[in-house]
Amino acid sequence: MPEEPDNLTGDYWSEARTPLSSLLFLIPWIAIYEFGVLAIGQDQPDAVRNGADFWMRSLLSQAGVGQILLPLFVIGMLLGWHLARRNPWHVRLETQVGMLAESILLAIVLVAVGQCHDLLFRQITLDDARNEAVLNAVGGSVTQAVSFIGAGVYEEVMFRLLLVPAAFLGFRMFEFPPKWAAAMAAVSTSFLFAIAHHVGPSADAFNLFAFSFRAAAGLFFATVFLLRGFGITVGCHAAYDLLVGVLLAVPAD
Repeated sequence: MPEEPDNLTGDYWSEARTPLSSLLFLIPWIAIYEFGVLAIGQDQPDAVRNGADFWMRSLLSQAGVGQILLPLFVIGMLLGWHLARRNPWHVRLETQVGMLAESILLAIVLVAVGQCHDLLFRQITLDDARNEAVLNAVGGSVTQAVSFIGAGVYEEVMFRLLLVPAAFLGFRMFEFPPKWAAAMAAVSTSFLFAIAHHVGPSADAFNLFAFSFRAAAGLFFATVFLLRGFGITVGCHAAYDLLVGVLLAVPAD
């Protein structure tokens, strides 16, 4: 990804992007999700886990590494990133509060994007199947809320924290300019993000409305990741899922 300065100016916009700020912002989300999975799933935690979480734990298990180490792996990546950048070991409380507010604001923007996407589909199709997309999850149970938080954390770990930099480096190997490499990494991983929701035994049936919105949402999250950092991306994703899946969910008749 494009290079960032090692030293901070001390303002919110710079500090919110740092790995240490992201780590401190991420810890409560991870704690709520992991505790929720254990409390709800009990002897069958995999039934509650988010898909990206399950995939990454399966990979760790196949590599002979304990599944429980996944949260420590994520924390270790952010600490390593922080050490590599040599940023100060200091984060202001007001920065963390600002990151939460910014995450909620961006989530509301994505809700508006979803509504525009729906209006566009209403103009080009009369197929009511679009309303069956996973875009709007029905119900507001604690189990769903825990799953939504897990999606915010581990889908962003997989598709943004891991895949976007990997794709960026891949495009840079072909000597694309940094800005072009970043843009293509964002677009390519966004389509992978959308496709992943339609792969596997428990995947959703393919639906053009759902696929196109997820690709757009993936691009939205990738853009937030590149411009505002990993922590706010996780917060935005989790806040969006909770807004749409819990607070704004309309029970079926």
